[in-house]
Amino acid sequence: MSHPDPARPHEHEEVEKSKLRQPHAEHVEPHLAPHNPAEINPHMASDIAYWSHELGVSGPALHEIIRVHGTHVDKVRAAIAHSHHHSA
Repeated sequence: MSHPDPARPHEHEEVEKSKLRQPHAEHVEPHLAPHNPAEINPHMASDIAYWSHELGVSGPALHEIIRVHGTHVDKVRAAIAHSHHHSA
């Protein structure tokens, strides 16, 4: 269904904006299992979609964390926990 959720009338605009930012990541189901449960593959749209949803960060933020901390899930999770701890 393509019509927006009545509770979020501007949701379709957000979807359009995200398509512009991430043309390679559309139509990816975030609940799909990751390719590797211990490591994030930043070149796989499905991994980025899954882990950004799982970890509560945006795709671009996840890419930045991977760039700084590497692809191991434990390190990424620790980096996110650390950044949330300091921003709270």
